[in-house]
Amino acid sequence: MVKIGKKEKNGQLYKAILQLKDEQECYDFFQDLCTVSELRSMEQRFEVASLLDDEMKYNDILERTGASSATISRVNRSLSYGTGAYAKLFARLKGRRE
Repeated sequence: MVKIGKKEKNGQLYKAILQLKDEQECYDFFQDLCTVSELRSMEQRFEVASLLDDEMKYNDILERTGASSATISRVNRSLSYGTGAYAKLFARLKGRRE
């Protein structure tokens, strides 16, 4: 079991995600797991986080992604005060691109 916040969560989902072998398997799995709306929301939040990490301004992010200012603010709080997972992932992604 993994402790997230105040509640313990079953780690099976996260272990299953780590078993996915490539982008297509990941895409297929999330298509089966989530609704279209849930996927679009996660994709949008990730894009917002990436743009914030690249120091893009709120108004430009809003215009580019269609995300609400509340969503952008929420994602920014996660970047600033969250677990640091975004920063780790962005560093890994940038390392691959370079």
